[in-house]
Amino acid sequence: MLKQQLQTDMKTAMKAGDKAKLGVIRLVLAAVKQREVDERIELDDAQVLAVLDKMVKQRRDSITQYAGAGRDDLAAVEQFELEVIQSYLPQALTDEEIDASITAAITASGAAEMRDMGKVMAVLKPQLQGRADIGAVSARVKQRLGG
Repeated sequence: MLKQQLQTDMKTAMKAGDKAKLGVIRLVLAAVKQREVDERIELDDAQVLAVLDKMVKQRRDSITQYAGAGRDDLAAVEQFELEVIQSYLPQALTDEEIDASITAAITASGAAEMRDMGKVMAVLKPQLQGRADIGAVSARVKQRLGG
């Protein structure tokens, strides 16, 4: 369980006195807990991955904005948070693996044109969550379906 791993790592960071890493893990656990409270459910690993994926996207956006504004100090903080969060995500897929998944999803869903994109993404999203940038995958699917 990913959530248990986060809690274990939080305790380890506390004992080691690693305040920076502890802060990031607490942010992640707070986001997970917030979603659990909002939806009144216990999150499984796939849902925790979705939370982590969202946090990674937010950090990437922040880094871009801070770097553009010349705030390298804040960009460095966001970069550190990004690296810690990414350490809990599964190994990223290669372009070839993503293309193979897209091909399989198009075949499985019977997609032939642009209006079938939702069907393809419904198949792909659970498979690729946390392992690929869903926005980039969506653009590839759109291109393959002639969009």
